[in-house]
Amino acid sequence: MTSASPDIPNCGGLPAAVSAFADAFVDFAVSGIFFPTNPPPPLPATPAATFLPAPSRLVAIGDLHGDLPKSLAALRLAGLLPPANSPDSSPTSTSWSAGPTLAVQLGDILDRGGDELRLLYFLRRLSISAAAQGGALLPILGNHEVMNVCGDFRFVTQPGLQEFSSWAGWYRAGLAIKRRCGDLEPPKNPFLGVPKSYPGIRREFWDGIRSRVAALRPDGPIARRFLADLPTVLVVGDSVFVHGGLLEANVEYGLERMNAEVSDWIRGERGDNARAPEYVCGRDAVVWLRRFSEGFNCDCDRLQGVLGMIPGAKRMVMGHTIQSEGITAVCGAQAVRVDVGLSKGCGNGLPEVLEISGGQSQLRVITTDPAEAWMYRKQKPEKAAAALEKNGDVKDGLALLVRESHALKGVEAKA
Repeated sequence: MTSASPDIPNCGGLPAAVSAFADAFVDFAVSGIFFPTNPPPPLPATPAATFLPAPSRLVAIGDLHGDLPKSLAALRLAGLLPPANSPDSSPTSTSWSAGPTLAVQLGDILDRGGDELRLLYFLRRLSISAAAQGGALLPILGNHEVMNVCGDFRFVTQPGLQEFSSWAGWYRAGLAIKRRCGDLEPPKNPFLGVPKSYPGIRREFWDGIRSRVAALRPDGPIARRFLADLPTVLVVGDSVFVHGGLLEANVEYGLERMNAEVSDWIRGERGDNARAPEYVCGRDAVVWLRRFSEGFNCDCDRLQGVLGMIPGAKRMVMGHTIQSEGITAVCGAQAVRVDVGLSKGCGNGLPEVLEISGGQSQLRVITTDPAEAWMYRKQKPEKAAAALEKNGDVKDGLALLVRESHALKGVEAKA
């Protein structure tokens, strides 16, 4: 090891401890959560498994969109967290209370709210607690995660920008701590190459946008840590989980192949400015498709054909398209739609979750107790944007803060 400069402390021969302290310092400053450090949770080198055996109890939770309080309500409704009035419950509790339950969250953690980072941290910490108790919490990727990795911030809110600005300040502090340790390899600076100005956008939002690009671009620290290992498609027992939907060409291409390629893209292994794989972009993409999630006149024959291409698959569980009346199922429950527009920034719907049990044969919707529903109904929802998103028009989110919304569609950073 080369000797450190006399002006730079050598960390007392404990560079790993200094690095771990800096990371824990940033984690707690950003999220209020400490992660286990003995041993530290490994960073996944590959995406999660695509095919998993059926658990004794399976739960599905729809889109969360940056609303931590409503997300906690859904997690409690599913029994994944202790009840709100339990002695074990607290606003920051990450104690898994569902034993061997496997829970799938259908993506769209990002956008339309101001708790995006706190949600990512919370879900990851809860997943660690679940694994320690024989359970699992497995989010998958939604179109809004893909959009943000692409630098498409049309549905970002002002609080969302502020949250990422705050993250950037703490992250830079962590970098400064590591740079003071001469025994450490110089840490990578994710802000290098990211534009500092964004013509057409009010100057007061430039730092938030720059911070968001640095965090979420391919190989960005938030993208790599929280998104790169999430599957795009997950098959658990006889249930296929996908944010938008699958068509025949997707299954023929290969579900495991898609998961691996999207993971490589987010991890930056295809290049810092590589384009997203085409099957996660466009109207018929697996994270955008609405063919099986709109209304009750579903193309059941085609859905049955797609499911027939996946050995043992009996149903497709989807998010993405808001079900204003709560979780719905069509085609003999072969298409189950679980996005209830939960977030206050996207409908403020009553929390509901889907439970699959009885050897995968029993489907049950767990809904908010009517005695508690008034708490949500009295909250004024933000303007729902689901209908606008369908045709590419944007009237809310960060698009209100710019003269032309295309200025937010795909911010590039130099490698």
